[in-house]
Amino acid sequence: MSSVKTPRPNDELISQLRQIGLNLTAQGLDDLLARATQQRWSPRQLLEEIARSEVADQSRRSLERRLAQARLGRFKLMADFDWNWPKKIDRPLIERAFTLDFLVEARNLILVGANGLGKTMIAKNLAHAAVLAGHSVLFRTVSDLLADLDGDSPGLRRRKFRFYARPTVLCLDEIGYLAYDPHAADLLYEVINRRYERNSLVLTTNTLC
Repeated sequence: MSSVKTPRPNDELISQLRQIGLNLTAQGLDDLLARATQQRWSPRQLLEEIARSEVADQSRRSLERRLAQARLGRFKLMADFDWNWPKKIDRPLIERAFTLDFLVEARNLILVGANGLGKTMIAKNLAHAAVLAGHSVLFRTVSDLLADLDGDSPGLRRRKFRFYARPTVLCLDEIGYLAYDPHAADLLYEVINRRYERNSLVLTTNTLC
């Protein structure tokens, strides 16, 4: 004998809340209404709680999405950076970069130094700070970038150039670690040129400009 499942009183409301994007409210509706009844919230207080929780949830999900898109991987925090290891470093300049004021004018930051001095660590921490500040970020090694662009049809390559031009911050790691043929150099130039005076670059290299 089959039984018919009786809809809960709030099922239709939950469905409507999901349709308009209030997923957190829909997920916890029963608990929310119970709290509102117990604490005798006014209609305004109930709406304020819904707005507060939804804004916080959307901010959290946006941060998670931007962190995933940035593809930073694991990295050490700047609190662990050994400022005494590089023989010469402009610490005030690096610390000023973490205010992210260079992003306002779409200026670029180039970290130059020998291998193993922490350039990638600084770049990833800057990228992470930019994500936390609400910016879109993309981190790539130059070899991965060129591998992604090489061999595509002209139409697909143009779409990828637009993709790399879009983030507020593009971090390109390890420029100059490998020799580039003219074709690879042209691809790299096109990426940088499309971002010039539009969005910022953070570059790491072991080669003087």
